[in-house]
Amino acid sequence: MYFDDEPGPVFRPPSEADSFILRVTVGCSHNACTYCNMYRTVKFHVKTPDDVSAQIQAAVAAGLPVKRVFLADGDALVLSVERLLSILSELYAAFPKLQRVAAYAGPRAILGKDRRDLLALREKGLKLLYYGLETGDDRLLKEINKGVDAREAVEAGCRVRAAGIKLSMMIIIGLGGVGGSAEHARHTAEAVNIIKPDMLSALTLMLYRGSELKEKYERGQFNILTPPQLMDELSAVLRGINLPPDARTLFRSNHISNYVSLAGTLPKDKEKLLRQAEAAHAELVKMPFYDPYNNAEYF
Repeated sequence: MYFDDEPGPVFRPPSEADSFILRVTVGCSHNACTYCNMYRTVKFHVKTPDDVSAQIQAAVAAGLPVKRVFLADGDALVLSVERLLSILSELYAAFPKLQRVAAYAGPRAILGKDRRDLLALREKGLKLLYYGLETGDDRLLKEINKGVDAREAVEAGCRVRAAGIKLSMMIIIGLGGVGGSAEHARHTAEAVNIIKPDMLSALTLMLYRGSELKEKYERGQFNILTPPQLMDELSAVLRGINLPPDARTLFRSNHISNYVSLAGTLPKDKEKLLRQAEAAHAELVKMPFYDPYNNAEYF
């Protein structure tokens, strides 16, 4: 539910389906990752304080029992600490039953906030950030134009965790293609081991029209993984994740992009998840491979 009528796509994580979506920015401040076309049709800009207040008051007038708020669009954390603190104060004053505020956060936006900034935001009620690490491989991060190197990408995740803000982190299986699969899996697992996110979601690469990676694929310069190869890569990531025994990272591969839905807690369920991934691989190798991007209209 949201109350902003400005044109442009509005995205939110699946877990925010019942949240009040408050647009504090429009688009993505980076908007240059080669695999993504989510915000290519809009120019990034910040919503005015009056616009934000009007959305909040519309939700209040509608009598909605707001318990969760998601700050949209793609990278709300680019706002100044002062502006974010003001929005958080306004939200908690408007909705007495509000339990948490969450947002997407890009690595550069996170690194633009120091520990004191993030602690202040947490204390004011910013309780969850969704962070697309995508990969821990330095070469691949540069190739996809993520805007940070591997050291910075890991530091961003660690900074959120150190501030006590819950971190839901995404990685993309298949992002390195056939040639980059092994290094992508190895370095991504290493990054997860350092960051120790509260939640880890494994998405599968999808190539959309308007993305540079899709154009690279169409030129024959990027070889996508077959479903069995995707399961091999996911298994390699899982095998490489070695968290402390007392860690509790919720793992999911239940995004619409995934061939197989897996769920568990790491490290407790690591062996179970590996068995399930291997069983899925055994089934997938029996099926003929259909290239989903061959003459597909949607992608």
